[in-house]
Amino acid sequence: MKTVVVGISGGVDSAVSAYLLKQQGYNVIGLFMVNWEESDDSGVCSSETDYEDVKRVCNAIGIPYYTVNYSKQYYDKVFTYFLEQYKKGNTPNPDVLCNREVKFGPFLDFARKIGADYIATGHYAKKQEIDGKYYLLKAFDKNKDQSYFLNQLSQDQLKSVLFPLADIEKTQVREIAEQLGLSNAHKKDSTGICFIGERNFRKFLKNFIPAKRGEIKTLDGKVVGTHDGVMYYTLGQRRGLGVGGQKDGGSGRWFVVDKDVQKNILYVTQGEDDSLYSNGLISGKFNFIPCKTDKTEFDCYAKFRYRQPDQKVHVKVVNDHVELRFYSPQRAVTCGQYVVLYDGEYCLGGAEIEEVLK
Repeated sequence: MKTVVVGISGGVDSAVSAYLLKQQGYNVIGLFMVNWEESDDSGVCSSETDYEDVKRVCNAIGIPYYTVNYSKQYYDKVFTYFLEQYKKGNTPNPDVLCNREVKFGPFLDFARKIGADYIATGHYAKKQEIDGKYYLLKAFDKNKDQSYFLNQLSQDQLKSVLFPLADIEKTQVREIAEQLGLSNAHKKDSTGICFIGERNFRKFLKNFIPAKRGEIKTLDGKVVGTHDGVMYYTLGQRRGLGVGGQKDGGSGRWFVVDKDVQKNILYVTQGEDDSLYSNGLISGKFNFIPCKTDKTEFDCYAKFRYRQPDQKVHVKVVNDHVELRFYSPQRAVTCGQYVVLYDGEYCLGGAEIEEVLK
């Protein structure tokens, strides 16, 4: 009997994943990973609350469980980088890094040390082996597909992981949990950045990056307000700018279109201005799945943020990065986020966006 260690978060997806694997004949062990230690705005430590859910569901399923603390690894490998990117004016995606550096890093090491054959997660994604190479595919439930967040996985990591939710829908997952009488059957899905949760993001960030007030300007140089720090805003943002009701201004909404970190200026425009759109991008080091393509140029589809419909692009591979040209101008493509390429159901890999081409 093969052994699999399942990352149990306290949520319904990981709980049902563990149950399905046990039904398939695996020796299943639950592992609760503490990646962030801090109370939320109400004084509650979310990891403690989640761990109580973990204990209840593991006991209900009938599997042993352990807890490990990876908060130092998370801080060193994910959160430090997250802060560096924000200081540069970029908008990072720590969930992608967390998967590569923690959930499929120390987690996989732990599983191997106790002699497990596989690890498993509650991600909605699929893998396929062809001639000894491992491919990452979209999940059956396209509304929940999370292949975007797994774009940095290596062949060794993909080889070692099982995705029990690859071929079922979220509604089925909740139905299974309900039938089993699991306490988290109707637990709300977690949203927001993993370690912040649903707290006020700007308030959280101010604890680590001091506020620095500056001017909000239009692209032609007109001052229309002040900001608390350019790092607190992202391209395309329209809420929380505080620049409405300008004298002699139009009636359209205001949007963030650019940030000058050196001069501490936030640039905005009124209405869906062309400056919000771009025609291409240049990525950082690209992680190809399963391996680097022999083609130097090709067409495929891309996502520049999670849940975005696939967009047709032309790709040029240059050394270890890619240059993309969009067939249709794209709105608010943001440095620090990830561009992820797809060929139909297959995820070809991804990379951080380093430069946006207007």
